[in-house]
Amino acid sequence: MAIARFFRGSTFKRRLTYLAIVVLPDEAAAFQAYRLLHYHGISPEHLAIVGAGYSSPDRVGLKTPLHIAFHKARSFGTIAACSGFVLSLVASLIFTPGWNTAAVVLTTTLLSGICAAVAGSLFGFLGEGSTASIYRHHLNHGRYLLMIEGPEKLVHWGQEVLGHYSAPSLY
Repeated sequence: MAIARFFRGSTFKRRLTYLAIVVLPDEAAAFQAYRLLHYHGISPEHLAIVGAGYSSPDRVGLKTPLHIAFHKARSFGTIAACSGFVLSLVASLIFTPGWNTAAVVLTTTLLSGICAAVAGSLFGFLGEGSTASIYRHHLNHGRYLLMIEGPEKLVHWGQEVLGHYSAPSLY
């Protein structure tokens, strides 16, 4: 049984909603775990089964790996371009003997920013995967996800219930 814990909301705010995801091998195991949690007092409004015949990954907020890669590329490229621009400007001002070479300073600063943006974008796009892409991989191989979302106490209770009753049928 693979359980991952996440929370939704800002890191600066108090965590209001927690999320646990359980990967299950087939529909029968997913429905059995769902019924078990419901039997132990967890309301269906806090539970979701994701897979064929149930909720779609898009409906529960699992982004596609390509969408995640483009988002990372855009954010890493922006950060790298800004830092490359600033570092190159500082280095050019320190090592240039006077203001008479302002065109050289401007050109090297812009080129450094562009090169850093390209490198940052490539790193973001080709970087390591995210947990969402791992769960998409499980769904593509016919497995099911059982998601428990709610207050911290409820999510811990759900994890405890599934931990006590885990059987070979659970993944």
